[in-house]
Amino acid sequence: MSITDTPMSSGPAVRANAVDVAQARPRIRPLRILGTAFLLLIAGGILYFLISNKRFEWPVVAEYLFAPSVLLGLMTSVLLMVVTMVLGTILGTVLAAGQLSDYWPVRVACMAFVGFFRGVPPLVQLIFWFNLAYLVPRIAVGVPFGPEFFSWSTNDLITPLTAAIIGLSLHEAAYMAEIIRAGILSVDQGQHDAASAMGFSRWHSFTRIVMPQAMRVIIPPTGSQIIATLKGTSLVSVIAMGDLLHAVQVIYNRTYDVVPMLIVAVIWYLVAVTILTFFQRRVEEYYGRGATRSAPKATTSSKPDAGTTAAVRTQENQ
Repeated sequence: MSITDTPMSSGPAVRANAVDVAQARPRIRPLRILGTAFLLLIAGGILYFLISNKRFEWPVVAEYLFAPSVLLGLMTSVLLMVVTMVLGTILGTVLAAGQLSDYWPVRVACMAFVGFFRGVPPLVQLIFWFNLAYLVPRIAVGVPFGPEFFSWSTNDLITPLTAAIIGLSLHEAAYMAEIIRAGILSVDQGQHDAASAMGFSRWHSFTRIVMPQAMRVIIPPTGSQIIATLKGTSLVSVIAMGDLLHAVQVIYNRTYDVVPMLIVAVIWYLVAVTILTFFQRRVEEYYGRGATRSAPKATTSSKPDAGTTAAVRTQENQ
C-alpha cells in the first residue's frame, strides 16, 4: 500500500481506555452526608419538641390566629410600615443628595441629621415624641420670634399614631439616606460625565441615568430595611398603639395565655416577612437584568461530533 493509500484521520486522537464524561458520577463526600444527617436530627428534635410539649397550647393558637383584633393589629402594622418607608425613603433621598452636595453647609447638616437619628434607638425616639407635650405644650405656626398665626395643643396632635409615624420615619430616613448614598456612589463617574456631555441637566442626569443604575445596589438593603421596619413596628406597643403585638398583649393580659398568643404574633410576622422577601427577590431580578449572567441552557444538536466525522472520513478513504 502506497503512502497515498494510508488512511488519514483529521479528528483528535482518542484513547482506547478513555472514560465517557456523560457517565461520570459525583464522588461521595462523607462530611456532607454527616452534616445532612446532623441537620435532619436537629430538625426532628425541634419538630418533636413543638408537637410533644403541651404547654404550647396549639388549640389556643388556632382559636386566636384569625381573631378580628389580631387581624386588625396585623393590618395596622403593615400600614404603619408602608407609611414609614414611603416617608423615610423620600426624606432619605433628600438627605443622600445633600450629603453628596458640594455646598458644605447642606452637607454638614445632612450628615449631622443622619448621625443623630442613626445613633438614637427607635424605642427612645418613640417615647420622646409621644411625650413631646412636656417640652412643647403648644405647636404654633408663625414668624420666628414674632407673631403666631395658628397654634394647636400638642396633646391633640401627638397621638400614638402620629408619634409612631414621626419616630419611625425619621429613624428610617437616616438609614435610607446611607443606602441611597451608597447606591449613587456605586455608579461610575463616567456615567455622570457622559450625561453632562449629552446636555442632560443635573436633575435629569440623576433621575434618568444615575438612579436606574443605582437601584441594583439599593434594592437588596432596602428590602432588608423594609422587613426590619415591619418587625420594628412592634416597638409602638409601648406607646399603646394597636399594632399586632399590642393586640396579642391585650388578649393574653385577659386570658393569661402568654406563650400561645406570642406564637400567634410570630406566625403572622413570619407570613408577612415571607411575602415581602418573595417580592424583594422579584424586584432584585428586575433591576439586576444585564448585570448577572446565567449558564446557557444545554441544547441538542443534530450535527455529528468530531469523532463521528473522523470515522466517516476514514471509512471513505479506505
